[in-house]
Amino acid sequence: MYICNMIAVLSADLLSSTSYSSKLLERVINVLNKEFRKLEKLTEPTSEFRIYRGDSFQGIVYEPEKALLFALRIKTAINRLHLNDLESNRAFKREADLRMAIGIGTYDFKRDSILESNGQAFQFSGRSLDEIKKDNRKLKLKTPQEDVNNEFDASFFLFDTLSDKWSTASAEVIYYLLQGFKETEIATELGISQSAVNQRKKAAGWDAIEALLLRYKTVMNQHFANGK
Repeated sequence: MYICNMIAVLSADLLSSTSYSSKLLERVINVLNKEFRKLEKLTEPTSEFRIYRGDSFQGIVYEPEKALLFALRIKTAINRLHLNDLESNRAFKREADLRMAIGIGTYDFKRDSILESNGQAFQFSGRSLDEIKKDNRKLKLKTPQEDVNNEFDASFFLFDTLSDKWSTASAEVIYYLLQGFKETEIATELGISQSAVNQRKKAAGWDAIEALLLRYKTVMNQHFANGK
């Protein structure tokens, strides 16, 4: 079936997955599937995500302006993971991370499985993921508009630098902020004080992340809303 609408495709793979213990890898996959189910309900039509090869995934986001939010929710869901269950509120070095590429373009060939589908957005996403593997980057955007690509290439490079400094505790706070939780609600969820949440929020660079998300949404709506 051939269709032609502007969509976003997320392509990703886990970093250094061969070094993960079986316990960590199982937890990562379970968390990914759980997060996918949450995200799929947030667009119309329903978005789709699939894991393949055990350490990679691909997803279609039918509202391109939400693709960065989805990418960051997936990233923080993974970054906050650790195996120190008895000390869940402490900050630990991140044990899991991933590379992600967002491709925005047409959806030209649809199959029952998104892994068999194709189009401009798929090609942009897949090629960009190959590029960032070579460039040691973790997040990249490719669209038909070069001015948009250039703007977010710099912004995402800065985001990589910022997020590389996160602990599991920082990533966890960002994860909840991305879902719209307030500081008091996060404190209750994690069993810590609001001041501790605020400190982690500042340390993780939330204000800059929020500004990036707003700018991304604005630009995507200007260029790619309603099938442009």
